Amino acid sequence: MTSPDSILGELRQLMIETPSWAYGNSGTRFKVFSQPGVARNAYEKIDDAAQVHHFTGVAPSIALHIPWDKVDDFSDLARHAKEAGITIGAINPNVFQEDDYKLGSVCNPDPRVRRRAVDHLLECVAIAEETGSTLLSLWFADGINYPGQDDLRSRQERLGEALAEVYAAMPANMRMLVEYKFFEPAFYATDIPDWGTSLLHCLALGERAQVLVDTGHHAPGTNIEFLVSNLLRVGRLGGFHFNSRFYADDDLIVGAADPFQLFRIMNEIVAMGAHRATSGVAFMLDQCHNLEPKIPGEIRSVMNVQEATAKALLVDRDALREAQLNGDVLGAHEVLMDAFNTDVRPLLGQLRESMGLDPQPLAAYARSGYAEKIVADRATGTAAGWGA
Repeated sequence: MTSPDSILGELRQLMIETPSWAYGNSGTRFKVFSQPGVARNAYEKIDDAAQVHHFTGVAPSIALHIPWDKVDDFSDLARHAKEAGITIGAINPNVFQEDDYKLGSVCNPDPRVRRRAVDHLLECVAIAEETGSTLLSLWFADGINYPGQDDLRSRQERLGEALAEVYAAMPANMRMLVEYKFFEPAFYATDIPDWGTSLLHCLALGERAQVLVDTGHHAPGTNIEFLVSNLLRVGRLGGFHFNSRFYADDDLIVGAADPFQLFRIMNEIVAMGAHRATSGVAFMLDQCHNLEPKIPGEIRSVMNVQEATAKALLVDRDALREAQLNGDVLGAHEVLMDAFNTDVRPLLGQLRESMGLDPQPLAAYARSGYAEKIVADRATGTAAGWGA
């Protein structure tokens, strides 16, 4: 059995990146809902992300979405992040919100549109260099709605050519994370619909191209921990966009819909030691807080990932392996369930106290007065949101 001190040491190594877009207004396909005190620009998003890190101690970076977070001076933005106590994380290009991309971006049959999309990806490589980021996170809305609308093979070849050009432009310390999604907005054929397609392109590019798993981007019933295990086995799991889903890509708080699934995923991660920051697996949140307040929503999300990881660290690996080798089906399952059913909140309270933090991050944030301060300070101006 792993000792409590050892588990605390392992938990200190888990770092979780929050996304800039979580701090802006968001909603549904039909309406973007506004909240008081929402960040108005990239600088204020960084300030809000720094609050999540301040109260959890394990969220030291913020992912940017370009052009939503575009500023005149990215080195100054990186300086602001450093002064706030965090860093700039993954850079996420946007090639899905322009009229030109109606028929796709890098897979578009029009070479002019493809050039525009690739130029934006190259711009984001430069932004990453300027901000000190080493991660380029790619998701494409490309696909077709009708059979015969475009040639499937040609679209894959265009995709491969675009990725190769961007990969060649990346500095040696940068990784490309290639995300996938099985449908939406394309309904007949999405150009990167699954982890296998992403992996094929990554293998063609080189070792610094890896698969990014979004937990909401799968068909119902998909065994996500299975594919996570396989990607870890071949060294191609680049990271996660953590969220929860009931039906499709709901982008709800991670662990809210199916905490047992999150535990199962983290069990595979922990079994390979990939929860440690040195593993290179990037743990990132990708969520839209449509109803709940933004900063508490992110704090709760970080806590949920921590809880699932702590439970995974409690799994008795020796007992599990013995049961597996002996064909003890129920015994092996019981080892996992014992860990999952353990209340790890006191353990995580100890972790935070050992880090000089309040054991109850949400309560500490509520007492801090920051929420009231930003409501007053940001009463004027235009709040950030989808597309800004």
